[in-house]
Amino acid sequence: MAHQSALIAEDIEAYLSAHERKSLLRFLTCGSVDDGKSTLIGRLLYDSKMIFEDQLAALEADSKKVGTQGGDIDFALLVDGLAAEREQGITIDVAYRFFSTDKRKFIVADTPGHEQYTRNMVTGASTADAAVILIDARKGVLTQTRRHSYLVSLLGIRHVVLAVNKMDLVGWDRQVYDAILQEYADFAAQIGIHDFTAIPMSALKGDNITTSSEAAPWYEGPALMPLLESLPVEDDLREKPFRMAVQWVNRPNLDFRGFSGLISSGTVRPGDKIKALPSGRESSIDRIVTFRGDLDEAVAGQSVTLTLKDEIDISRGDVIAEAGSPPAVADQFEATIVWMDDEAMLPGRPYLLKLGTRTVSAQITEPKYKVNVNTLEHLAAKRLELNEIGVCNLSLDAAIAFDAYAENRDLGGFILIDRISNRTVGAGMLHFALRRSQNIHWQALDVDKAARAALKGQRGRVVWLTGLSGSGKSTIANLVEKRLHADGHHTYLLDGDNVRHGLNKDLGFTDEDRVENIRRVAEVAKLMVDAGLIVLVSFISPFRAERRMARELQAEGDFVEVYVDTPLAVAEQRDVKGLYKKARAGELKNFTGIDSPYEPPENAEIVIDTTKMSAAEAAERIVAWLEGELDYSI
Repeated sequence: MAHQSALIAEDIEAYLSAHERKSLLRFLTCGSVDDGKSTLIGRLLYDSKMIFEDQLAALEADSKKVGTQGGDIDFALLVDGLAAEREQGITIDVAYRFFSTDKRKFIVADTPGHEQYTRNMVTGASTADAAVILIDARKGVLTQTRRHSYLVSLLGIRHVVLAVNKMDLVGWDRQVYDAILQEYADFAAQIGIHDFTAIPMSALKGDNITTSSEAAPWYEGPALMPLLESLPVEDDLREKPFRMAVQWVNRPNLDFRGFSGLISSGTVRPGDKIKALPSGRESSIDRIVTFRGDLDEAVAGQSVTLTLKDEIDISRGDVIAEAGSPPAVADQFEATIVWMDDEAMLPGRPYLLKLGTRTVSAQITEPKYKVNVNTLEHLAAKRLELNEIGVCNLSLDAAIAFDAYAENRDLGGFILIDRISNRTVGAGMLHFALRRSQNIHWQALDVDKAARAALKGQRGRVVWLTGLSGSGKSTIANLVEKRLHADGHHTYLLDGDNVRHGLNKDLGFTDEDRVENIRRVAEVAKLMVDAGLIVLVSFISPFRAERRMARELQAEGDFVEVYVDTPLAVAEQRDVKGLYKKARAGELKNFTGIDSPYEPPENAEIVIDTTKMSAAEAAERIVAWLEGELDYSI
């Protein structure tokens, strides 16, 4: 399976040219703990002669020190590089390795088998064309085998290989192999894997890896490497309609304007009619530009720069598509989400959604259901915890071009990013656009926000007071409203307790309900500002993410955050409503400051220290700040 070493010595350019034209297969190894995934990859690297002499020497030395094979070569150490991995003899993070044979180039992802590292497995699987699912012949089909198989099916990996490993430890017993094969086939049919290839093997000994093994004369199928070399790749993508997400608007000088990106599907030629989305403007291809010169044709998998015959507005994140078969455009979807963060997914909380080269703000509804990957049951859920999979609706703040994930992974797969920490918290697959996304449109109105504010002689604003229960928010907000009203301003006070008697009377005090509570209030405040009112909002609003969402709903400068800073001990001492006493006694669950967190503002416009000033003084300070900051005359 080694490279053509003679050709390397005789004609290096011919070798490099042949190597460049080889197809590339991305695949992953997955399965349960200690099924031999890392060992298999190590064996593939060893047999393909992709280990240098110094690496081999280091491997032999490491095998004697930390190996699990009694001093013999432990191939798993080639990919398990983390100290924790070597200490425990497990895979924790995804390890990518490149190797090649005479026929094909490969990038393999070694993924962890532990349930707590399922998110790492999803990361490795997201770009794979094939999956090698390993099973320990001694243990059979395990829970993680089922979990990873379900994820492989969910992520749309087209080629599945079932590697029944460690057959040497069961004496190459055909009955054991047949029983495992039947059990897995029954499960695979339930999750939509109808076509897979099963191979009995021993990764450690090299049986049925590169060549057929004499140890299993009853097996007549291919060895693993010849099978991987023959799997079709990028075949169906070229037959699909043309799609390219714009990554960069290339403008090196006044005479050139092109749109650069990776072609995710289809074929494009000069003269082809295209449509830019979401704008819907049409044009035709003028040139296909590359560093080495113009092309007559470009196909899926190539990165190119396209120039158009017409000057139309296209930006990063837009999609250039075949005019006769464009993708849909929508802002509401149903999607499957795999949650990948230690902090649970909270419905209603805004996240950043990145699909292709476009990033937009997104809100997730309460999950329709989550999937028990062991039994495939659909379970009711209020949230998604780490490694859980659920089906939810998404609402975006802007329309995007998309294809269903089953049709195009590049335009149907997305990640979710936390707006505060910038962590990747989830990955998802779009199913379809919700009908209301196409049927509901913005209605143009003749009387706008400025006209309504002008009639009242003021500028609409939100003054958002946040702080612990008992900090004095409502008292201060009431005094501020009285003062503004006396000065002739049009105001409205939204108080947390009052709103929960009406608009939000269906909500409790869980994290999910608190998020929804603030979302509704923020939307109401936006409408009131649009009406030209000065809106005073007095809510605990414990989470920074929701306060940030409320701020972003308003125009620049129309949101004033007031942090009523009262220490917990002081608020508890006041305890006007007796709530802290109940919370301490365990009679009141999810109480902010006791058993539910409060995240203080980091950059509030106004900070009120109630230990140093009275409510009346605080109100006067807020009014003075507003009058100094704002010109209420229109």
